[in-house]
Amino acid sequence: MKLSQYGYPFSLDMLAKYPVDNRDESRLMVIHRDSGKIEHKIFKDVIEYFDTDDVFVFNDTKVFPARLYGNKEKTGAEIEIFLLRELNRDLRLWDVLVDPARKIRIGNKLYFGDDDLLVAEVIDNTTSRGRTLRFLFDGDHDEFKEALHNMGETPLPKWIREKVEPIDSERYQTIYAKNEGAVVAPTAGLHFSKHLLKRLEIKGVKSAYITLHVGLGNFRAVDVEDLTKHKMDSEQILITPEATQIVNGARVDSKRICAVGTTVMRTMESSVTTGRKLNPYEGWTNKFIFTPYDFVVADSMITNFHLPQSTQLMMAAAFGGYDLIMDAYKIAKEEGYRFGTYGDAMLIL
Repeated sequence: MKLSQYGYPFSLDMLAKYPVDNRDESRLMVIHRDSGKIEHKIFKDVIEYFDTDDVFVFNDTKVFPARLYGNKEKTGAEIEIFLLRELNRDLRLWDVLVDPARKIRIGNKLYFGDDDLLVAEVIDNTTSRGRTLRFLFDGDHDEFKEALHNMGETPLPKWIREKVEPIDSERYQTIYAKNEGAVVAPTAGLHFSKHLLKRLEIKGVKSAYITLHVGLGNFRAVDVEDLTKHKMDSEQILITPEATQIVNGARVDSKRICAVGTTVMRTMESSVTTGRKLNPYEGWTNKFIFTPYDFVVADSMITNFHLPQSTQLMMAAAFGGYDLIMDAYKIAKEEGYRFGTYGDAMLIL
């Protein structure tokens, strides 16, 4: 498969700028791989397709307010910092993106917050846009993280809209978010409400939770035509023994296993045994899934409608079948489905 095969007619007005009023009332396209049948539903109807002891696997990563605005020493120039990951807790070292990058050099100090509560020193240039910062803060780690949270802004992708609004602090986060570390929300999970999760529980559907801390690399453009040459950025993952027990038990009993999002699918496919079972794992993954691919764990998946030539679209096409998924995208555009992070969802069975 080639990069050019994953393009489709796209315009910015197809992107959802805001979430629907109720999480579980976005539209849902249901795609049946065996027959090619496509149904149009509301997301909360997803419960109709699962029975007792089937399993939903969720990504419980939690988005932190990763975007900060500060000023450069002496000149006072405004600088935008995007926190990517904490490199060293004790030394308060962070891997960050800087904009505009050309104005920042090693040794520069940056000031954040009222009365310059936070000060950071640039100690390394890691990429063309990236830097390593050492935050200078007089307090313990909890106080430092509280300061970051108080000054940080929800890292809503700017292709959704430029201005972050109060609704984003709640809605750009799943209701079951637990393990902080993501700078991008696992979007498929945004459709689940507390009420829907309770209905699934009452029906006897089980839940398993894994973690993948979604990074900006998840949305990095693919710039090679030959997909075998594309390299995914590494992201931190955690699969607990409890999650593996739930998932593997469902496999033994021939129950349906649904990956809620491409991040869940990538995480599970990154740690499977030769006996085709899910394995506990804590570490990193840079797994890139595209056609052809033999999926081991999940037999269904929930995902949003993704941008052209994105790695998420490539995974969906690998799972659902290239022709069927690309036809579904054409239908979605004709039917007015909303694309992107705050958009509608697809259930592939």
